[in-house]
Amino acid sequence: MPRFLRPLFLSSLSVAAAFAVMPVHADEDSERENLARLEHEIALLGEEVRAAKAHAPTLARVRFQYDDLARDLDLIRLGIREHLNAPRQPRPIEPLKGDYRR
Repeated sequence: MPRFLRPLFLSSLSVAAAFAVMPVHADEDSERENLARLEHEIALLGEEVRAAKAHAPTLARVRFQYDDLARDLDLIRLGIREHLNAPRQPRPIEPLKGDYRR
């Protein structure tokens, strides 16, 4: 593995490990904490991607698309953030009529 990709690989492993330790039947608060931690880890991973891009060889015949990876990470972070910022209250439900006789 090229030396400049090692931090990216290690960061990816930490994100994967965070997913692996998430409890299956977590309550809402612990899920929010886990998602906030994942969002933070993905932000750190984005910094690693930018650093790896800065050290990437410029004359390589085949180049890794760091910009595409950064864009995908941003989309994942946005999805997590939107979920975390969504209203926590249940949606209003139309009341039942209750009278079925005419």
